[in-house]
Amino acid sequence: MKEKEKLIIESAIKLFALKGFSSTSVQDIVTESGISKGAFYLYFKSKDALLLAILQYYFDKIQKSLSAHEDKNLSPRERFTKQLNALFETLVEHREFMIMQSREQAIPLNESIKKLIFNMHLETQQFYRNGLLSVYGEKIEPFLWDLSAILDGLFQSYVRILLIDKQNFDSLELAEFLMRRMDSISQAITSDHPILTDEKVENLLNKTKSLFLKDKNHVITLLETMKKELKKMDEKEDLEISLEVLQSEINRENPRIPVIQGMLSNFKGIAQFDTYRKEIASFYDLKV
Repeated sequence: MKEKEKLIIESAIKLFALKGFSSTSVQDIVTESGISKGAFYLYFKSKDALLLAILQYYFDKIQKSLSAHEDKNLSPRERFTKQLNALFETLVEHREFMIMQSREQAIPLNESIKKLIFNMHLETQQFYRNGLLSVYGEKIEPFLWDLSAILDGLFQSYVRILLIDKQNFDSLELAEFLMRRMDSISQAITSDHPILTDEKVENLLNKTKSLFLKDKNHVITLLETMKKELKKMDEKEDLEISLEVLQSEINRENPRIPVIQGMLSNFKGIAQFDTYRKEIASFYDLKV
């Protein structure tokens, strides 16, 4: 990462934590960074693109903090405990930004950000599963998804406590406490049956992808089909303009939903476009 790019990211993190994402302008960021707007746009084409870079920046820091404890001289339990502690500390280190994320109501969730968050969640679950397997062995393998879900729930609960009151809690003590709880749970769970099987988790991930990560290519295909239908019509100039605006808006990184809704309304009552109109509306969770 180039120094100026890192400077912009760290300046934005400071401002987002202080003012919130929606209340921080690009001008605020360039002023804080001591650069020009032109220099900003050389690295980031929008504030949303910058937010994506910040999330990736945090994710990379977390990965590095975990890798730093991949010490072969440590027992699996010592290594995993130290990694949980490192994860606590990395999150608390940027507590202001983490709190901003939880309270901010206007953080954009474009497709790139959604994909990154989804992949971060998968990586975290894999970290839990690998750590738990290394500590407790093959006997808990059928219960790994359940144990990782339980550990994640406990971990997130204590993260919230640390973010609010770090002074009265020690992160290493919490990591060791969590491991003692996992000792008890992993010992008792083997007499039960798994709730989260590989098959159920795969199905759950597929459903999550379909709901959370929508495939815009399908919408683009619908627009191309609508173009072909338009060619068969006689009076079509207004509809052609609406379709061009619709296509342009959908191709934006962050489409403006009111614009999409307005353009779709121009096709209302035209039978040959009704199915396409409803499918596009459904993709963007619009009522038409």
